[in-house]
Amino acid sequence: MTLSTTRPVTGAQYDIAAGEYQATITELGAGLRQLSRGGQPLIASYAADELPPAGRGQLLAPWPNRIDGGRYSFGGESFQLDLSEPARGTAIHGLTRWANWRVTAHAANAAELALDLLGHAGYPFCLELRAGFRLTPEAGLEVSVTARNPGSRPAPFGTGSHPYLLAGNDGIDDWQLQLPATRWLPCDDRGIPVGEPRDVSGTPADFRARRSIGAATLDHPLTGLKADADGHARARLAGPAADVELWAGPGYGWLQVFTGDTLGPDARRRAVAIEPMSCPPNAFVSGTDLLVVEPGDAVTLRWGIRATLR
Repeated sequence: MTLSTTRPVTGAQYDIAAGEYQATITELGAGLRQLSRGGQPLIASYAADELPPAGRGQLLAPWPNRIDGGRYSFGGESFQLDLSEPARGTAIHGLTRWANWRVTAHAANAAELALDLLGHAGYPFCLELRAGFRLTPEAGLEVSVTARNPGSRPAPFGTGSHPYLLAGNDGIDDWQLQLPATRWLPCDDRGIPVGEPRDVSGTPADFRARRSIGAATLDHPLTGLKADADGHARARLAGPAADVELWAGPGYGWLQVFTGDTLGPDARRRAVAIEPMSCPPNAFVSGTDLLVVEPGDAVTLRWGIRATLR
């Protein structure tokens, strides 16, 4: 008799739990596939045998967001990346979200996955990447992203993550949103910056004071983040099921906030993507907040999610 086994398209699933929190991390892309507290989903999830819709829960490296035309210069050389978003003529969300990450540690409440990013067309640099996920009953989820350069030349680097937060089971219009951002970055219809960051005052992107989302349409890179005394900048989303807080530690100077207006009918305005980013779109071209990891050096950034249920 031949035993038949199937493997989901997102690979191995690494479940972790602590107190009322539960999460699942995937081998594919070191993705955060689901996160819940007390059975209440805190992010938009997807099935293990389904590719992440609209980037749900994906880890983005070695750059977040888009690079215009996939072209950039670094260290006196010019490079051309594959156009992974051909309709807009951009290279989007890095090189690692469709890669098979290996697990290096897995405990009841934590998991760490690793990927050796070797030279790639348009990115001839070496990085050892680690993604750590840890749950605690009090603080919820903490994610750490580490990039170490084992190569012989400096490497340009940026990272981001793409959770879609949920504060209820209905649409987002009546939910309350508060963001720590004082400036927004204007972009063209391809998501490429077209100017310098502007004051959010008097704009639809001004959520410094908590208010209802209403009909606001957001797909904006936001910066000028105001951090609390612990160095964390906090975004808050409140709905009928939960108050959800996303915090971004030092090094995450940007949030991309997306209300999902361009998604299909089953996902449109059902969750709010609040994406911590270390740099804005097109940072490989502009150099804005671009990290440079020198040979032998490493950089670690941290963000997380916690929630209070109603």
